[in-house]
Amino acid sequence: MKRLHVNISVSDLETSIGFYNSLFAAEPTVVKEDYAKWMLDDPRVNFAITTRGERKGIDHLGIQVEDDAELGEVYGRLKSAGAPVIEEGQTTCCYANSEKSWIFDPEGIAWETFLTLGESPVYGTDQIKSLHPDSACCGRPQPAEAGIKGSSCC
Repeated sequence: MKRLHVNISVSDLETSIGFYNSLFAAEPTVVKEDYAKWMLDDPRVNFAITTRGERKGIDHLGIQVEDDAELGEVYGRLKSAGAPVIEEGQTTCCYANSEKSWIFDPEGIAWETFLTLGESPVYGTDQIKSLHPDSACCGRPQPAEAGIKGSSCC
């Protein structure tokens, strides 16, 4: 079963954790010094916050899948959406090892599709992050990399 993913870049992690704990009536499943994640079932969402992005607010949205078959299904949808798909492949980001691809919607909002393969003790690849300092996500591409000009996002 697929799960919506939302990643928000925040200024103050502790204050934001308190806010979202109240909003969701749940504690995060992962808390690090720069990151927190709630794996909620109602609504079914992987909701993450981080202090890593320079631009605060929604960093990107995504669809998290549970197996290779779902990854193939959603990847097929990406390919038919009429925008370039950026295949990142296996990567480490957000304290997880994943297989992922990216696409930008017509407004320039980044969407990722990913299968989590396991946990990681590190946030991700800061060398890749240095190429995209506005992004809270380690290797999220920029709209220009997908041929989108004049985007209001990221």
